Amino acid sequence: MGRFYLMGGAVLLSILPAAAPAGTWELDPAHTSVQFKVRHMMVSNVRGDFEKVSGNVTYDEDDISRSSANITIDANSINTRVAKRDKHLKSPDFLDAEKHPLLVFRSKRVETAGEGKLTVTGDLTIRGVTREVVLDVEGPTPPVKDLQGKMRVGGTASTKINRKDFGLTWNKAIETGGVVVGDEVEITIDIELVRET
Repeated sequence: MGRFYLMGGAVLLSILPAAAPAGTWELDPAHTSVQFKVRHMMVSNVRGDFEKVSGNVTYDEDDISRSSANITIDANSINTRVAKRDKHLKSPDFLDAEKHPLLVFRSKRVETAGEGKLTVTGDLTIRGVTREVVLDVEGPTPPVKDLQGKMRVGGTASTKINRKDFGLTWNKAIETGGVVVGDEVEITIDIELVRET
């Protein structure tokens, strides 16, 4: 089970400071990015992102353990800027996006982990396979009021998971040794949450 510095919902909790009003915060998809990196042929990294993500966070400043997060990522929105590769990643060899169009995170437990940090345990589902993951989260920015009078907070986190844990096992050996695709996937998420004042 890999450490999950952030891929999914619980990470949002890290960007809610103690001074932030309690309640439910909605993810702002226009200002949120889900990026990933994986080793290619043992020599370089391929980077990409998911362009469609949604979710919300319920924050309880009096009892952080009662906070929760629900995040959904559209598997078909994967973008590595190479159309042929994106098509392969959506295929049954990898995400099987036709049968499993969503990547989902549901938090189960939230704990403080030092100043500006939280540990969040939850279920991550990819390709129909659910695994418990632990997220180490950092942040937050102080809350600010936008031009429309809404409150906003933001933060950044990263994670590493093993794709094989979620049934993404496709690979090919290369002649000089090693494989085409690495097992470890690094994920970075920049998140912005918004709520009515």
